[in-house]
Order: sequence, then C-alpha cells, then structure tokens
Amino acid sequence: MSDEDHRTGPRVLVARLDSFGDVLVTGPAVRAVAVGASHVTMLCGPQGAPAADLLPGIDRVRVWAAPWVTETARPLDDAVLAEFRAIVAEERIDEAVVLTSFHQSPLPLAMLLRLAGVARVSGASVDHPGSLLDVRLRPGEDLPEDVPEPERALRIAEAAGFALPSDDAGRLVVRHDAVAPAEVAALERYVVVHPGASVEARSWPPEAHRALVAAYRDLGVPVVVTGSPGERELTAFVAGPDGAADQATPVLDLGGRTSPAELAAVLAGAEVVVVGNTGPAHLAAAVGARIVSLFSPVVPAVKWAPYAEHVELLGDQDAPCRLSRARECPVPGHPCLTSVTPDDVLRAHERLTGCALRTNQSTLRTAAADKQ
Repeated sequence: MSDEDHRTGPRVLVARLDSFGDVLVTGPAVRAVAVGASHVTMLCGPQGAPAADLLPGIDRVRVWAAPWVTETARPLDDAVLAEFRAIVAEERIDEAVVLTSFHQSPLPLAMLLRLAGVARVSGASVDHPGSLLDVRLRPGEDLPEDVPEPERALRIAEAAGFALPSDDAGRLVVRHDAVAPAEVAALERYVVVHPGASVEARSWPPEAHRALVAAYRDLGVPVVVTGSPGERELTAFVAGPDGAADQATPVLDLGGRTSPAELAAVLAGAEVVVVGNTGPAHLAAAVGARIVSLFSPVVPAVKWAPYAEHVELLGDQDAPCRLSRARECPVPGHPCLTSVTPDDVLRAHERLTGCALRTNQSTLRTAAADKQ
C-alpha cells in the first residue's frame, strides 16, 4: 500500500506554466497543498517541468504547453484542448490551484479547467473572474504586490484552504537525490559561477564573468562554471582557454553536463554561488547556498531576488531600466550590471563567508583586467 492510499482530501492540480525558476518558487505552496490533498498533480510547461521533478510534495508532474505562455506559444485548437482535457481526466482532478505572478492572469487556465469539469478553482486575478474562480484573491487588496514570489504563491494556496504545518518555515526546498560529478566532489572548496540567463537584459557581460573566474584562479580558489546545454559556448568562454582540472587551481567547465538534480548537488557544495536572475539562482536558494546575486532591476528584486538567508544583491536597482520587464536592455551600455566589477563580487564573497580572499585589491584588479 502506498503513502497516497493513507492520505485523505481532494485530488488537487497545482499549475505553474512558465519557466524553471517560476516553478521552483512555488515549492512552499506545493508542500502546503500536499498536506491537505490525497494526491497532488503539478501541471507545468516544458521549461518548468524539470524543476517540478525536484519539489517535495508532488505525486505526479504533467507537462502541457499553454498557448498564452511566451516560451511555449502554440495555436489554440481542438487538439490542444483535447490534450488538456485528457490530463484532467486521467488525473481525476477535484480542484485546482492556479499559481501566477503579478503580470499573469489565471483566467485562461481557469476557463479550461471549468470546461474540463473541475469543480473548484482558486487563483489571484485583477480582472473579475465571473464564474471561473471559486476563490479569488485581488492583487493589491487581498494580496500585496511587494512580497517575494514564494510568499505570493503560498498565500494563494492558503486562500484555497491549504496551509503549511507549523514545523515548515516556508523556505525553498528541493529533493537531494543526486550527487555532484566526481571531479567536483574531489575539490576541497570551490565557487560556482553561472554566467547564463534566460534573457539578455538580466545578464552580466561574459567578459566580466571571465575576468571574475580568472581573479578567483589567481587567488587560488577553484571555480566550477555551470550552464545549460544551450550555454556550452558561453561557459567555455567564461572558463577560459586554459581552464582545466589539471591546473594548480582548477577551473571546471560543466556547461551542459549536469542534470537539474546534479546541478543542485554542485550548488549545495559551493562556498559561494555567483549567479544572475535566472532559474539556478532559485535552485541555489533551495539548497541553502550563499549567493552573490547579479540582479538587473527590470523586474523587482523584492519579488524575484533569491529567497534565501545569505544573499548579497549586486546591480543598480535604481537604473533607468527599473521595472521595465525588458528582455533586451533598453539602456545603452547596460549600466545596471556593467557597473558591477569582479572586485565587487569578491567583496560580496568576503561578506558572505566572513573570510578574506585578497591581500592587495589593486593588484587583483590589475590581474583581473589583464585576463579580459
């Protein structure tokens, strides 16, 4: 007999349809739903599903590419609707909790859930939902908009009647069911540098990442450069032409070489993780890493900065691009992040660890510049 057979409550679908990081930040809400449900199905788009596989409390992950999500835009036709209805029927869904950010509406999905026969639907909606939502939170009224995304998602779940137990602090958490690659596990200490981001406007320049890696190497601190399969060229550049494991101070290029679970293990073992506003930042938060967050203000840090205890936020949060939600930098020179130097990152590292990395800052800056 499975654990599910002993659980009572409705069969609940929790939906978050966009990216890897967006799904990771729903973790506390998912765990709250799992407390009061007999079965939790997580509905994700293709980009977010690998993150759902890491979240505790989920019984099954289903993948469905929504026509209104940027990354998965597709025609809305009978085949798409039939695909969605089949998921709801196969999972025998009693109710649904639709999780969205402030700029998204739950109503398109709520309408499809109603058409598929789901009896109870909860979500946060600025627009009046008519008969589409049974539980509606009004952003700005019932739901403050200056809260971190994990807390926003948890409040939606709580409004639907699902609460975390008293011994759950509501932090980001992932399963630890993988180990880091052997060459990483063999290092006594290392820093992770993750240079990629989903959009250009949130990216620290590759040359700055490369200079930072060189500076760490000059200080005798091993570096692990991480990235997705599509970022192999970037990680190779950042690691440098002679970034190899057989150096006195190794620089390992893991671009495209780790699964999400393996990446979690790599991040968990790092002394510090240097990362932009991208999915792995939230994964680093979920494993309790110390994080230097290279954060462009195109989206608000109060919502999207890593939801963790030990975070140093770098980047001009009052830059002209602030709150623009731009995907490409609207300001010549990308000043919000180009104003950050490798030396700024090293100082943030020292604040996070309480340990001095450098003895001569001017020498370090010169060495880092020479590596570019």
